[in-house]
Amino acid sequence: MNRLLSKHWPLALTLLLGVAAGLFWAVGYYQVLAYQEQFQLFLLGGDYFSQCLSQPGGLARWLGEFLVQFYNNYIFGAIVLALLYMLIHVVSSRVTGFKVLSLIPVLLLWYVMGDENVLLPFGVALFLALLACWGVKALGRSRWAMAVVVLAMPLLYWLIGPMALLVALYMAVALPLSKEHRFFNLGAGLLALALVVSTMVACSHCLPYPPERMFYGLSYYRVPMVLPVLFVIIPLVVVLLSALSRLPFCQSASLRVQALALAGVVVLGIVLVPRGFDAKRCELMDYDYLVRTGQWQAIIAKAERQMPDLPMSVSATNLALAMENQLGERAFQFYQRGTQGLLPSFERNFATTQLLGEIYFRMGMVNTAQRLAFEAMEALPNYAKSARAVRRLAETNLINGQYDVARKYLKMLEKTLFYAKWARQMMQLLGDEAKIDAHPLYGYLRRVRLQEDFLFSERETDRMCGQLFLHNQQNQVAMQYLLMWPLLNRDINTFMQYVPVVQQRVQYNPRHVQEAICYAFGQRQQRPPRELVGDVVAQHFMQFANAFNRGGRQNPSQLQSFKNTLWYYLVNSQ
Repeated sequence: MNRLLSKHWPLALTLLLGVAAGLFWAVGYYQVLAYQEQFQLFLLGGDYFSQCLSQPGGLARWLGEFLVQFYNNYIFGAIVLALLYMLIHVVSSRVTGFKVLSLIPVLLLWYVMGDENVLLPFGVALFLALLACWGVKALGRSRWAMAVVVLAMPLLYWLIGPMALLVALYMAVALPLSKEHRFFNLGAGLLALALVVSTMVACSHCLPYPPERMFYGLSYYRVPMVLPVLFVIIPLVVVLLSALSRLPFCQSASLRVQALALAGVVVLGIVLVPRGFDAKRCELMDYDYLVRTGQWQAIIAKAERQMPDLPMSVSATNLALAMENQLGERAFQFYQRGTQGLLPSFERNFATTQLLGEIYFRMGMVNTAQRLAFEAMEALPNYAKSARAVRRLAETNLINGQYDVARKYLKMLEKTLFYAKWARQMMQLLGDEAKIDAHPLYGYLRRVRLQEDFLFSERETDRMCGQLFLHNQQNQVAMQYLLMWPLLNRDINTFMQYVPVVQQRVQYNPRHVQEAICYAFGQRQQRPPRELVGDVVAQHFMQFANAFNRGGRQNPSQLQSFKNTLWYYLVNSQ
């Protein structure tokens, strides 16, 4: 039994790692996978492969982006990462000689991937470097083979990027600790290290990139000129473990010692890995994913479980309420951030611009959504293309009747794995006005969009909503935003100018509209018209006014029972 356990427990450990990683990504952090996938455009075919290989680290980049495209389905993405972690563990155990401690590089990679700017080519480059170290370890007894490896170091750098330094450090530090060819291996390792560094220096002078990026990696991190500390620590940990495994007491460690080491590593993983994932950032990614996929009820349910408080999460919640025609009924059940909670100010930021573009798109501002899609893609700091932005550009040009431009974007998406089917379906709509008009989304947006483009100030967003509503009274999102804008701006006078314009055209008198009318008439010491305000709302307002006059102005805690009303927002948000 002990022999069987000793033989198969490393395999069981690797499988448990894969299961834990798969559940972690598929259940807890699926939104991070979706976030990563949308900011690349992996194209099938030799042209894109050649483009990747034309720069240092190109093979790691191509393989990493190939795997990231499977994040389009987060179940596939979780499986991909689980398999990658398992492979890194297996190869790391062969390189370092430790079955348990070889989990540490995997945990460190897992931790650092909590930073949304860490790209998968870094993990792929780590795996390929470990694979090269394993090969070097197997060839260490042959001087000729080692000589070939040393001469191949510039090629290795070109294929996987600066992670080639891990292989050189392994050759210079770990291999010389063996008894065979000690001095030869030391010389070979130092020469390999010198070749990698000199290749970096040469590339920094010959290639059109800042010199630092040759040392940081072109595709490891989304933000250029930044090198996270763990990018250096992980290779050093591998080299250190490889050196420690050569010590006699490490080679003869008992099963009990290995069990204690496993317990320590498990505790390290439980404590370390979640700390790499910022809860607020993951929450925003989740809202962005739900908006992108149009899961409006899920957004509202999420906001009910935990009150949103950031501009992106609040604006996503308000959009979901508007899409479900509930904004006028439930807006003040949730925390509001003024008009920033409807349409946040434009920032040249690839993440927030995507969400802002979704709001304009659903409202019917097709040209503005198109501009923001461009802005979001151009704001990507690593100059990549965005599959999500390209799809949106195809949609907006299709709606606007710019079929040649739409065809250009659709042909790009036809070269992808997960967007090709959708692109082929959209190709069938090009030039077919009847099919586009019959489409449930594109036909609707064609009807509600403004035919003439225009520029507008962010201070005049309510007027833009008014033009959309007057153009087509079916535009419920624009109508709800039109009336909610002055309320969130605490401008009751402007609201009272807008509400008759709306109610003369459509039957729309939800709870918060009645509350605003009550408040406006209350300021004039008048009773609101019964045809505009129901008895329940009018009575509730009288209770609020009495509580406010009894000291609610000085002590807002007395008004807590009115927390979900417009009145509480108006008097408590000055």
